[in-house]
Amino acid sequence: MSVLRIGYCTNVHAGTDLAQTKANLQRHARAVKRRFSPDVPMGVGLWLAAPAAAQLLDGGELSQVCDWLAEIGLTPFTFNGFPYGDFHSDVVKHDVYLPTWWDQERFDYTLNLIQIQHALLPAEMEGSISTLPIAWGKPAASGSQLDMAAAKLREVADRLWQLEQETGRLIHLCLEPEPGCVLQVSDDVVRLFEDHLLPGGDEDRIRRHLRVCHDVCHAAVMFEEQADVLRAYKSAGIAVGKVQVSSAVVVPFERIAPSDRSAAVEQLSGFAEDRYLHQTCTRSSGGQPRFWEDLPTALAAVEDPAVLTDEWRIHFHVPVYLDRFGFLETSQSQVADCLQAAAAMPDLTHYEVETYAWSVLPQSLQKDELAEGIAEEMEWFRTTIGSF
Repeated sequence: MSVLRIGYCTNVHAGTDLAQTKANLQRHARAVKRRFSPDVPMGVGLWLAAPAAAQLLDGGELSQVCDWLAEIGLTPFTFNGFPYGDFHSDVVKHDVYLPTWWDQERFDYTLNLIQIQHALLPAEMEGSISTLPIAWGKPAASGSQLDMAAAKLREVADRLWQLEQETGRLIHLCLEPEPGCVLQVSDDVVRLFEDHLLPGGDEDRIRRHLRVCHDVCHAAVMFEEQADVLRAYKSAGIAVGKVQVSSAVVVPFERIAPSDRSAAVEQLSGFAEDRYLHQTCTRSSGGQPRFWEDLPTALAAVEDPAVLTDEWRIHFHVPVYLDRFGFLETSQSQVADCLQAAAAMPDLTHYEVETYAWSVLPQSLQKDELAEGIAEEMEWFRTTIGSF
């Protein structure tokens, strides 16, 4: 029976260089472990910004860091290779989608992460690395850009296949669909595989080493049912390498009294912050979703809150243990939907709680210590996954 691995994503920690990365693990991750897993090693989804990854390789510290992680009981079974640079600068927004997958820098960064993960993982443990969904979707990627991206991804698959042949280590790179990107829904992923990745490549290598990172929040924002998404990948022969356990903000205006809708909009405005992009989809009952690039743009279009009846879903990762707060709800129930569908996928064993937005949450949802909130999320997820 496959061993399930769960952890939290350390992209919630600020810092781009190696010293900051280690200091954050020492301060925050160890505090989470003391609360959540005091007696046995705890999984983490390690985020190494490109400068930190380069420093780790160039400075010859891999073996020391490997020993240190084992000593403090942290197991980086999965990496987040999506944010390349400073994920906690004052304004991130669209910069998180650079460099693209047709840029050499993205390829080189990913190879660095593969080398590091192979060195840090215990022998025979499977590794996963989530990555950018090719690029932001506007302007639309050209056919030649998609071909260049696919060529680089196929080369990564070849490198990973060679690594497995030589060492027995299985690592898979997992494309992470996100609203507004080249890959934003499951159909986009299937088309990428069928039209660009599989033609001209070794199908077995591609399918084994290029997989999907399914982010629960992202699918929810796009009004995709979790079971439908996982079923689409399975039907297309595309493996899901990891699940990012995350929850979106949901505002069901139709179920809110007209006299309270202004207050709901005001509460929602507290999530319109300047650091991250908060893609928003709105949908009337039975209608098609309307996409807004960022929450402030959607809010600016509201003339009279009292007449709002659409359901709004916002790409803002809120703590997964929350199901509602004030007039607002979350997509928490879709985590269970995802787990139920994933029960039929025995090779899917990597689960990463990814609430990176703790620092920009409204004050009412903050915790006194970051580790306290993350540990509560981890405990909620452990209990939830234990019922499947």
